[in-house]
Amino acid sequence: MTLLLGLCLCALAAVPGGTVVVADARPGAYAFAPGARTIAGAAGSVDAERLDPGRVYRSSLPGHGRLYYRLRLPATASAYVPVTAVPPASATVSATDGIRVSVQDANGTACSYASARFGAGLSPRPVTALAQREAGNALCQGAGTYYLLVERLEAEGSGAVASAEGWDLEIAPVTEPRTAHALPTTAPDAWDSTTPEPVTAEPRDRSGGAGFASARPVGQGVWRTALVPGQTQFYKVPLDWGRQLHASVELGSSTGHGYVGGALNLSLYNPVRGYVDDASLGYTGTQKSAALGSLPPVAYANRYAVPTAVTSVRFAGEYYLVLHLSDHMTGTFGRGPFGVTLRIRVDGRAHAGPRYAGTPEPADVFTITKGDREEALTGTTAGGDGLVSKLVAVAGIGLGTLLLLVLGGWTVTARRAQTRASAQKPTA
Repeated sequence: MTLLLGLCLCALAAVPGGTVVVADARPGAYAFAPGARTIAGAAGSVDAERLDPGRVYRSSLPGHGRLYYRLRLPATASAYVPVTAVPPASATVSATDGIRVSVQDANGTACSYASARFGAGLSPRPVTALAQREAGNALCQGAGTYYLLVERLEAEGSGAVASAEGWDLEIAPVTEPRTAHALPTTAPDAWDSTTPEPVTAEPRDRSGGAGFASARPVGQGVWRTALVPGQTQFYKVPLDWGRQLHASVELGSSTGHGYVGGALNLSLYNPVRGYVDDASLGYTGTQKSAALGSLPPVAYANRYAVPTAVTSVRFAGEYYLVLHLSDHMTGTFGRGPFGVTLRIRVDGRAHAGPRYAGTPEPADVFTITKGDREEALTGTTAGGDGLVSKLVAVAGIGLGTLLLLVLGGWTVTARRAQTRASAQKPTA
């Protein structure tokens, strides 16, 4: 028992700042949600397996592939189905390679299309696209069976290596109920879009997580991390209704000469993992920065706007900042690690949001708590249970398994003590 705890504590101490690491520590490794159910996509809609909102699924998309999954949706709730594709670190990709997703009704009518591509960095990384069925949309109405279609996008001649390998998928469907009362259907036409002064506080070290589920919390401030080529880190920023996010990123100077296009990419996703905005920078070895565009305060009515960067800022909840350093940095500037600084400002006054007529799935997806706000500033879980979570993550085992090991250790210790006591008793 002591040995088990000692190993866990030693593993935790070996990580700077007590950062949780995934079992597979390769730079490009993606941390899937714990407990994600493995599901096989179908080649056609007839054999499609069902996805339940509020759960997370893991699947695999073959080369040149297209897969179907099934959804059962109510009439009055909007459905959001984000799909994250994770190619192997060894994959060869072009800027236009990626995935396309859509939700279709039983008649084959597409409710929406969305795509995600690897971009100018030419580096294999997790990319996320959001398929959705919005209640009130003239194309897809009523309760019933709907289908999620996931397809590979590959440029002609983009590389046989990429086409031959399957890509892992993480699928996390969410539902949003209708509101309990009527709301304006016009997007806000006035908000402060000026670029604010950058945050100049002292940087604090905080490495990101390796996936959406393990994203590290951050709030207003200056945060410092280090990336090696091919690595992706995830952060999350809690945003209440009425709050406005500004974010920029800096890649520090290094030795070496040359140029890498799309060397560092910063992407922003909303609470249902829908794309909001991104920024990337080319790199010559001299420090360089890039910033997200001006975003509006979080408001329900933003969904009625046209620009993606406005319509996507439609919920309160955790907004995800994703950093990726191109693996092409290695050939010109070496393996690093490279210093990266993330600057975050949160403006605006928080206020109450709309009241829903039902419960979202998952229930807390559009909710920000006091603990979330504290966690964003301190980096520790409110309630003091962060140590247990870190031990479980470092050990690479589930909480239930850990408890069984603890109980088993106590049982073995007790039996050994009883055996020694029996051996010391005089015989009659």
